[in-house]
Amino acid sequence: MSAATTSEYALAEQESLRLHALGRFQITGTAPEERFDAIARLAARLFRTPIAYVSLIDQHWQWLKAQTGLGPVGLDQGPTPRSASFCTHTIRSNDVLVIPDTQRDPRFVDNPRVVGLPFVRFYAGAPLITADGFRLGALCVADMAPRGLFPAHDRQALADLAAMVVEQMTLRRSELARLSMMGFANATELALLALTREGRIRFANRAAASLFGYDLDEMLGAPFELIVPERMRAAHRAALGRIFEGHLAKVVGRTLEVMVRRKDGSECPVEVSLSLWDDAREPNLGAVIQDISARRRREAGLLQLAHQDDLTGLTNRRRFESLLNDLYRRGEAATVLLVDLDGFKAVNDSLGHAVGDALLQAIAVRIPAVLPRRAVMARLGGDEFVILLPGTGDPLAARTCASAILAALADPVVVEAHVLRVGASIGFALAPDHGRNGEELIGSADFALYRAKQEGGGGARMFTSEMRHAAVALRSTQDALLRALHGDELVLHYQPQICLATGRLVGAEALIRWQHPERGLLLPGAFLPAIKMSPLALPVGAWVLDAACRQIAAWGKQGLPPFRVGANLFSAQFKAGNLVREVADALARHRVAPDWLELEITERVVLQSDDRTLGTIRDLRALGVRIAFDDFGTGYASLSSLKRFPLTTLKIDRTFVSDLLTQANDAAITRAIIRMSNDLGLDTVAEGIETEGQEVVLRALGCKVGQGYHYGRAMPAAALTGLLAARQGDAWLSVPTLRAAE
Repeated sequence: MSAATTSEYALAEQESLRLHALGRFQITGTAPEERFDAIARLAARLFRTPIAYVSLIDQHWQWLKAQTGLGPVGLDQGPTPRSASFCTHTIRSNDVLVIPDTQRDPRFVDNPRVVGLPFVRFYAGAPLITADGFRLGALCVADMAPRGLFPAHDRQALADLAAMVVEQMTLRRSELARLSMMGFANATELALLALTREGRIRFANRAAASLFGYDLDEMLGAPFELIVPERMRAAHRAALGRIFEGHLAKVVGRTLEVMVRRKDGSECPVEVSLSLWDDAREPNLGAVIQDISARRRREAGLLQLAHQDDLTGLTNRRRFESLLNDLYRRGEAATVLLVDLDGFKAVNDSLGHAVGDALLQAIAVRIPAVLPRRAVMARLGGDEFVILLPGTGDPLAARTCASAILAALADPVVVEAHVLRVGASIGFALAPDHGRNGEELIGSADFALYRAKQEGGGGARMFTSEMRHAAVALRSTQDALLRALHGDELVLHYQPQICLATGRLVGAEALIRWQHPERGLLLPGAFLPAIKMSPLALPVGAWVLDAACRQIAAWGKQGLPPFRVGANLFSAQFKAGNLVREVADALARHRVAPDWLELEITERVVLQSDDRTLGTIRDLRALGVRIAFDDFGTGYASLSSLKRFPLTTLKIDRTFVSDLLTQANDAAITRAIIRMSNDLGLDTVAEGIETEGQEVVLRALGCKVGQGYHYGRAMPAAALTGLLAARQGDAWLSVPTLRAAE
């Protein structure tokens, strides 16, 4: 690269830096300001010229920040091309540029300001030089007549005035920054304070005045204790001293929460972050302050919501468990009583959720009124409540408390003109004897509650060692079931469902069996309760759905005629919230038509149903799967359930069928169920048919489908496949064939 090229690059880089320095002053193109006009007037008087001006030179233009000279002797206020300006030559060096006669200087002889208005013949300009050496423009004087001399002392005076211009530009920039910061400080919602070493308020913005309730004049210069609660002033004064002694690092980057005092004497919580800086005189401490009163109120509200049951206002499960675990950590005795209302489901189902909710709210007021002073009552969910008696593991105290609860519920509750009678079953357990931790103690009370309900309800039972043995056995069974689930020991057997009019197969109910490696094939009664009382209900329920759909698909691939397969659901599957997706995935995974699958729901699911459960069942029906109501008539489900739920099938419980020929009441109930089911357009399946006589009567009553030992026990899929295959060319399987298979 040549020396000339190198020089050009250096000049270009220097010009770029100069323009950057000019831009930092934010002055080109701005309106006139008195400070600069005054310097221009002073220069004109000092040098006795009709024209004086301050110019700034950017990349392409000359800008005039100030000028004297009116009428024909003045210069244009707007920008002029840099190439036509005198000052573009001035800024090429640090020296004052003097042109005694422009018409004799070849650089300016053709300049528009020379050959036209204002006909400049004399020019002198001193460059505006910043502290870091950049020449941004010039202070200039001009005359319409040539001058022979501009002596050295005049040159120095002009240079001094130019230096004054630069000082004013620098001061102006600082003022702009200060004004901008003041505007920001007063616009922000954060309170800003600056304190001196002596602890006096040097600066406060409007938000600070508003926060503390003072006028700004009252705050400025006042000691900072003005805004500190009296009890905390000594500590804050000591902290201020430590900060100014160099200990700010301990609090930098941290947000401190403190209380401050307002003018009216009230206090409020704030967040404070601190910073320290030095100005020309002394160090200053800055504080950014935010009022967090609203946040504290929200947090208190959220904490209350987090600890409180939405419906009753009682303590919720999470808070209750936390309190119980705290007692365990401190090694204190405790008693837990579980209270489950008897008959609540019937009220909720017959009178609606609004009445049921009002009943729960009334109970939540009545029971605490009879509890000991330190007792804590919580709602676990549904109609189940729990009471904690802290500091006591006395069974007599627990029984006294249980008796008081039962007595409180003996009187009827009036809700919206309904006179409601509900009792309760209570199970209680004592810590530490009945549980190593809070969860185990509640579990023990739950087993006692289960025993109380088994005995007919309306009483109280304490957890005993016998129940503990049952719990251990249950846990052992659940552990073995988990291994069975992952070890392919669970299987489905299928019990045929027969059309009573034609004697042909129309469906099959999938029933779970456990092929135990040591005990052989186990029926559901041996293990199903253990599944229902544990988290196993979800994976086992999902397995049943998948296995049933897989078998439906297998029968389809074998060319067998399609028939519906019923699969039972656990109530836990409705609570999990993903049942619809689980069913849809199983159908899609095995490419099964939805109407080949029938999901059976029990009366317990119906009794515990809420809007979410009802919505789930409706969504399942919308998928196209069939919905069967199992064991109808054995519990408390009302007839309104048949209207609310999108059912396709009603299954008559075996208890009615078994005594159909001997008990007139059973026959009347069965007849009513069949007629109602037919009128509603539902398929009716009678379970537990064991004799031909039962079949004849049911067929005469209008029942469409039968299921029971009379047609065949539940059998492996391969056995049912063999029976179907034996009747090739016939779409259905006749009753005699099934009987022969037995």
